[in-house]
Amino acid sequence: MRIKEVLFVKGVAGFFFDDQLAIRTGLPQNGFIYEGSPRIPGFDRIRIPSECVSILLILDDGEMVAGDCCAVQYSGAGGRDPVFLADHYIPWMERSLKPELIGRDCSSFKENALFFDALRTQEGRLLHTAIRYGVTQALLGATAKSTRCTMTEVVVREYGLPLDPKPIKIFAQTGDDRYTNAEKMILKGVEVLPHGLINNPHKRVGSGGEKFKEYLVWLKKRIFELRTDVNYRPELHFDVYGTFGIVFENNLSRITDYIADLEEAAKPFPLRIESPVDAGSREGQAEALQSICQLLSQKGLSTEIVADEWCNTFEDIELFAREKAGHMIQIKVPDLGGINNTIQAVLSCKAKGVKAYQGGSCTETDVTAQISTQVALATQPYQILAKPGMGVDEGYMIVKNEMARTIALLKSKTSTR
Repeated sequence: MRIKEVLFVKGVAGFFFDDQLAIRTGLPQNGFIYEGSPRIPGFDRIRIPSECVSILLILDDGEMVAGDCCAVQYSGAGGRDPVFLADHYIPWMERSLKPELIGRDCSSFKENALFFDALRTQEGRLLHTAIRYGVTQALLGATAKSTRCTMTEVVVREYGLPLDPKPIKIFAQTGDDRYTNAEKMILKGVEVLPHGLINNPHKRVGSGGEKFKEYLVWLKKRIFELRTDVNYRPELHFDVYGTFGIVFENNLSRITDYIADLEEAAKPFPLRIESPVDAGSREGQAEALQSICQLLSQKGLSTEIVADEWCNTFEDIELFAREKAGHMIQIKVPDLGGINNTIQAVLSCKAKGVKAYQGGSCTETDVTAQISTQVALATQPYQILAKPGMGVDEGYMIVKNEMARTIALLKSKTSTR
């Protein structure tokens, strides 16, 4: 099976691109938008609508597969590629990417993914992570079509994995509506919640951490009040975007003491804190998270630290996992470029005894959510993100249903063999 035609289609993605550097300064909001001037190149405002480019591959038997090029909400921050705007990249894709795809044999996903993930521009730069992400999704779909199986089976076969399609814990994110959306999660029995979007040290954490603790206590109370099953025991996972470091002046001992207080407040629910600090560099971040993990261990605490900022590429993830810079690592799928890197990153984390969180962003699409769910069923990370969007219901539905359908199909195939 070969690729006969390629189309690039501008589309909308799940949420908005946000200038994280500007937001962290504590800028006021005016309704849905932030007031103030952007700080990251590519942003003409602090919050702009996110975009995608759908890559449609038409195979020589007439079948069509799609992959979506998209980037994360906080593009351009934390060592990431710049904001991905479709009109800027489509002309290059038509001129330089399309000829590489036309006529290509689709029988091997891994071989094709390695080629396109390493492809460079005339200036010698790797392609934008969003483009590598989208093209490898489409190629995975093409291999599945040409070999008449699911994308999960393609990954299992080509990476020598056991086919064991078990459900994976889903982590949902509230966005700005931290109260109503958290209640939705509880009512739906989401396994990991609420994310919380703790991205403003003044509004979301407080001068001594009191505002964040207040939200945590409220959340625990609502779990007890709203759960319909007494055995429902969700894991509490908060992404704090380095704000603990800002509030406590990057004093790791004070941060650890604060986390100890939070752990006590969260009981009986397990607690995870993502990106408690932002050290401003990969090496600095790895060292800081490693130290926090060691301090927590010395205090006999069970709270887990999650690495995210400055841990973007496969090489970054290898470093953080090797140095135990976090109990869990978010593999933010669009940041890794080719989805083949996500596969390798999950397997590497598991091999090193670190929990793998196959994440992503609210700025992805329905297509990327479905494909990354099928990939996760092959590699079995500890948890995956409900995506795209910030509304809970839509992203959770897409990921939950794709997982359920694929598991049912794979079990049906196994039972008839």
